[in-house]
Amino acid sequence: MRELPKGWVLASLGELLQGIETGKSFKCEERPPMHDEVGVVKVSAVTWGRYQELESKTCTDPERVNPALFIAAGDFLFSRANTIDLVGACVIAENVRRQIMLSDKILRFCFTDESHKYWVLNLLRSKAGRKQIEALSSGNQDSMRNIGQERIQQIEIPLPPRAEQTRIVGKLEELLSDLDAGVAELKAAQKKLVQYRQSLLKAAVEGALTAEWRQHNHPTETGAQLLERILAERRGRWEARQLAKFEAQGKAPPKDWQKKYPEPVRPDTADLPELPEGWMWASVDQLSEIQGGIQKQPSRAPVKNKFPFLRVANVARGRLKLDEVHEIELFSGELDRLTLLAGDVLIVEGNGSLTEIGRCAVWDGSIKDAVCQNHLIRVRPIGMEGRFLESWLNSLGGIEKLTKLAATTSGLYTLSVGKIAKVPVPVPPRVEQCKAIESLAEQLSGLELQEQSVGLALKQSAAQRQNILRTAFSGQLVPQDPDDEPASRLLERIRSAQQNHPLSGKRKKPVTRSSKETRC
Repeated sequence: MRELPKGWVLASLGELLQGIETGKSFKCEERPPMHDEVGVVKVSAVTWGRYQELESKTCTDPERVNPALFIAAGDFLFSRANTIDLVGACVIAENVRRQIMLSDKILRFCFTDESHKYWVLNLLRSKAGRKQIEALSSGNQDSMRNIGQERIQQIEIPLPPRAEQTRIVGKLEELLSDLDAGVAELKAAQKKLVQYRQSLLKAAVEGALTAEWRQHNHPTETGAQLLERILAERRGRWEARQLAKFEAQGKAPPKDWQKKYPEPVRPDTADLPELPEGWMWASVDQLSEIQGGIQKQPSRAPVKNKFPFLRVANVARGRLKLDEVHEIELFSGELDRLTLLAGDVLIVEGNGSLTEIGRCAVWDGSIKDAVCQNHLIRVRPIGMEGRFLESWLNSLGGIEKLTKLAATTSGLYTLSVGKIAKVPVPVPPRVEQCKAIESLAEQLSGLELQEQSVGLALKQSAAQRQNILRTAFSGQLVPQDPDDEPASRLLERIRSAQQNHPLSGKRKKPVTRSSKETRC
């Protein structure tokens, strides 16, 4: 913290709190509760700046339901566990309509003086507050972080005189309200662009984008004929690999060895939309070679035979994110089998969010000898345009098929090579695939410029928010009044109130309150 303005003091968060309440771990169903059911809050409920009541699970253990843990309007909620960027996320609950209990990962702060809630909320959301939270939290830097109650109490809070605090909070509410309105408009525009992108993908993969082209062009090869050619090439590749194995082992091919060819899965065409003339449905399995990636293990720490290693973070929906590519050690003979080729489609097989499961992008070959992790599934098209296949999988139709196949364990949705193999794919003539992708690229180029513009505006809004908060907590947002009572006297009264609280002598740690005690 920089030097404090005149009349301010530095307090610890623990000095402003009379208690911290925590919930329990409950048996739950992974769905929000109905109005007559009891839920348990998830960390995502406090992630996005406002309390999201539907980000909760349904409690299936009625004997452990505790009304003292129900979240009420005005509660200050704090996430003690999350990623490094989100641990310590906090909200003040509004619009509480359901019976949602605290979990073991969401804490409720009970303030000695309720007027400090919005001051602390904004401080914890500022860069200065975030820096302290991240420094005090523990755990793996790349995954889950945790901040315990004793360390939460250590967070330093610059405290102005009460009257000045009231003026600053009032000005903050005014400025941030205007900023929030602008951000809401930008996010609405962003949502419309996402919808427009989906409409373009739908038009490309269902034939609307090439409808006029088809009226003047008649491909010599239909989708059905293309599939026949793909299936023949697929079988030919398998037979060539088998013969190579026999030769390497010094063995003659056994009798009827060709009969062991694993026939690809046929698509389930029930409830599929009608396709244009000359198109047909096929499965991903029929159109490609599918392979999983490799698991990162201590033995694969990059030392000598290190190669670029793509992770889930490198694959967005429809595009690659290659600003940070890790490395991994490969063993003898693995590179030929695992290396990615330009045109491969990389599909995310596991993600905490059902909306992100199955997102995919085409590998562009920009990094030589790259391989991918086991949470990415490589689909190598045979005689099919990788861009067309990726466009279908990222369209609403493809997303629907993938999400129906996804399984969940403890909230983590997963796909597999076998499940992706079953996904149906529309197959136009090859020449029409190329035309559809060409037209789609032209349309998307203008859309991407708009998306970049909105994204830049959102980043600028986030920077402006931090500028406002920095000004507020340096005492420069509103004029100071020399007649204001110094914050040191306010802090003395807070400390006195804590000491005289009826519960203060009953607890070894006065800032920790169990769920059995009266809630704040």
